[in-house]
Amino acid sequence: MRGSATDPRPAPGSRRTRRTAVAVASAALLFPLLGAAPSQGAPESATGSSTGRLQHAFAGAAAEYHVPQSVLLAVSYLQSRWNTHHGAPSVIGGYGPMHLTDARAALAATEHLSTGSEDARGDSSRPALHPRATAPKESALPARLKTLTKAAELTGIPVGELRTDPAKNVVGGAALLAAAQKQLGEPLSADPADWYGAVARFSGADDTATAAAYANDVYDVLHTGEERTTDDGQLVALAAQPGLKADTSLLKRTGLRTPPAGDTECPRSVSCEWIPAPYSQFGNDDYGNHDLGDRPGSQAIKYIVIHDTEGTWDGVLNLVQDPTYVSWNYTIRSTDGLIAQHVKAKDVAWHAGNWDINARSVGIEHEGFLVDPDAWYTEAMYRSSARLVRYLAHRYDIPLDRQHILGHDNVPGPTTSTIPGMHTDPGPYWDWAHYFQLLGRPFHPTAGPRSGMVTILPDYADNQPVYSSCKTKGDTCPAHGSSEVRLYSDHDVNAPLIKDIGLGTSPTDGVNDLSSRVSTGQQYAVADRWGDWTAIWYLGQKAWFENPRGQRTAVPASGLVVTPRDGLASVPVYGRAYPEKEAYPAGVPAQSVVPLPYTIPAGQRYAVGDEVPGEYYYAVTFTTDSHRVVIGQDLYYEIQYGHRVEFVRAADVRLETSGH
Repeated sequence: MRGSATDPRPAPGSRRTRRTAVAVASAALLFPLLGAAPSQGAPESATGSSTGRLQHAFAGAAAEYHVPQSVLLAVSYLQSRWNTHHGAPSVIGGYGPMHLTDARAALAATEHLSTGSEDARGDSSRPALHPRATAPKESALPARLKTLTKAAELTGIPVGELRTDPAKNVVGGAALLAAAQKQLGEPLSADPADWYGAVARFSGADDTATAAAYANDVYDVLHTGEERTTDDGQLVALAAQPGLKADTSLLKRTGLRTPPAGDTECPRSVSCEWIPAPYSQFGNDDYGNHDLGDRPGSQAIKYIVIHDTEGTWDGVLNLVQDPTYVSWNYTIRSTDGLIAQHVKAKDVAWHAGNWDINARSVGIEHEGFLVDPDAWYTEAMYRSSARLVRYLAHRYDIPLDRQHILGHDNVPGPTTSTIPGMHTDPGPYWDWAHYFQLLGRPFHPTAGPRSGMVTILPDYADNQPVYSSCKTKGDTCPAHGSSEVRLYSDHDVNAPLIKDIGLGTSPTDGVNDLSSRVSTGQQYAVADRWGDWTAIWYLGQKAWFENPRGQRTAVPASGLVVTPRDGLASVPVYGRAYPEKEAYPAGVPAQSVVPLPYTIPAGQRYAVGDEVPGEYYYAVTFTTDSHRVVIGQDLYYEIQYGHRVEFVRAADVRLETSGH
């Protein structure tokens, strides 16, 4: 007879509180030289007393709740990669290595905040669209957003300690897993294969597809094993179990709903639901919130744009289902990696603030907040997103590099007036290096040490430039790992920052100020070197960044660059690759091709991302009979000009090979 679904919480006054204290203490007793726990928020050294404490916290919690230690470690890895984040919550209020959620504060403000004032459509042939987002009222929190409270009930540990004490947080996660196993009527088996159903329930998903996708990821971690040093300097390891066969039949015992079969465009390895953005008319012959198209038949899909939502899941889904609002193709949930598709790839979503990029791209929103460095992204979301991007890249022949996998902060302003209002997400705290490892395209040197090109590649955890204005204007943001490197006008940290003339403001270290920053994976032509400093061509200027031996922030690269054709003092730069006037047929107004305030002076070189034809998708009516794709004779090169990509006419430049 199977075990009963009993609550593992002991009665008041039992040995439970003493057992927890003993379990936490016993981990330290295993290695008496580990020393006392560090003060809250202070990172530990990776050597000496810090090594092993968290590893043995997993051992103690696993033994207390009779959960296989490998299962507990694998679940925690998928939640947080074993990081503690020094007690700070994730984007939806998840705490500690087990990502125990207490999202009341996070859900109190679900408004889709803006990091700019851009017109999401970015098409000057139509009136600008600046919808007002309002925060929906939440009447109750789903269970997946209050697991910390449940863990406190099961363990008797105060919620404050579960938030801030990593060892007790692990105890809370073990208690939740044990409770899930008992609720399934399963014994507390020592065999990791028997815990598939409990892991699926731990995800907090309310349907079998999402729960199974989460559990499959956990068992992938069990199969491959992992080892890493955490954000507070502790070495944690999980041995590989390549022969482990999970009992996936246990998913049937979870009682979760079976999602309806939807016509989504997602890989089979993720959970994906169809939550459509509306295509409907309203007001005075206006419509929303995307345009119908025929991609890739009519136009190639060349880019994938990575966004963060600046709001939480439920509120953001309400917005994308509003016909008067804007749209994007996919949203990814932080807790479990669930994907919602809203707009088919054949159609054009209004997401990037540049109509040319919209017409050639797919937009993916990730539940998160740019200006909150401590609001970290879960491993489950990173992995789900990477699987989706790999699938889309394969389906539409999109190269997996930073010239085609863009952040919203890399999308150019289409005209001079739009540059200051362009959005800046996902921002400096998105871990591009880890993301591209998950994509199977890790960044690495591709040329010799004196190459004429570099790929920006700082160590995310150790690279902690100072940012300001995260909460209030002028404040100093908490120290945090970053994908971005700061640029100076000379090889001196006291030199002025690089100025972006398109912004029309003096450069600052503000978290949303992109004027003097480069990002992991981006490539630039080398302009000069001086000791531990490297200069690149950037926004028409020589821009310097620190690149010391032993702590490199860039690695040698090879590739194609453009430079002005012989005899030209400079060439113009464009924010969109539109056709020449003669290409437009009758009935389609010709779009102006006006250069931005930027140029490429003679002698400077810029990395090439792609060759693109001059194209314009005319779609300004609800009915599609007047829609046209205009293709001209002009060719453009997409280049890495500053933090954002831009375009130059192929006729204006000479293409060269650099770095070999």
